[in-house]
Amino acid sequence: MSTTRAASSSEPLAGLPDGRLLVDVSVWSADLTCLRAEIERASPVADLFHFDVGDSQFVPDLLFFPDLLAALRPLTTVPFHAHLMVRRPAPLAALFAQAGADLITVHAETGDDVHPALDTIRQHGKAAGLALTLDTPVTAVRPYLDAVDVVVLVGTPIGTRGTGLAPAALDRLRTLRGLLHETGRDQAVKILADGGIREPTVGPLADAGADGVVAGSLLFGSDDLTATTRWLHQHVPPRATAKRPR
Repeated sequence: MSTTRAASSSEPLAGLPDGRLLVDVSVWSADLTCLRAEIERASPVADLFHFDVGDSQFVPDLLFFPDLLAALRPLTTVPFHAHLMVRRPAPLAALFAQAGADLITVHAETGDDVHPALDTIRQHGKAAGLALTLDTPVTAVRPYLDAVDVVVLVGTPIGTRGTGLAPAALDRLRTLRGLLHETGRDQAVKILADGGIREPTVGPLADAGADGVVAGSLLFGSDDLTATTRWLHQHVPPRATAKRPR
């Protein structure tokens, strides 16, 4: 028996481009002493800004909070993506929606809290995402596919930086792409690959079915953001050229 609810609103993501790899810029890798300058520097090349939110329980760190996102919101028109790596996502989903997040992603591993969180996101008119850690079977997304706009597949241990892409990450992407095709959600749900985004991994991730990557140090460590982003855009996912519903 399906446990899906009404579909999420994809309107906040309607302006995202088709036909190339999406770049979800991870603010965690920015210079945290001058976030205003970093947001302004990356805005011309970012499709989304990715804010990792940690509660020191689901992940060890305390990361980003609603007032900070709200303070940065007036600096750019680029959509904000709040990735809630937290045990109780619904209350924080409401706060980040009010703070100006356009896409809010919650983890499948939070179990019974997933649907209340997705309901909260929809009630605020935001796009909804579902994330999976490496240890969670890709099939765990199935009950939620009608209720989400994005699936984030984490390809490194959750809540870490600077770690390499897990060997299983590419097969997990292929499995998810197949599942989306099987369920008729291939054109409605975007796949973002999060973690281990390096020059040698971008091409294989795109080829395996990722619509976009969560890029952190690859961008903020670049001497030429425009050139690095242009290189990222050259990696076109197999399904990216198909027109997505608006």
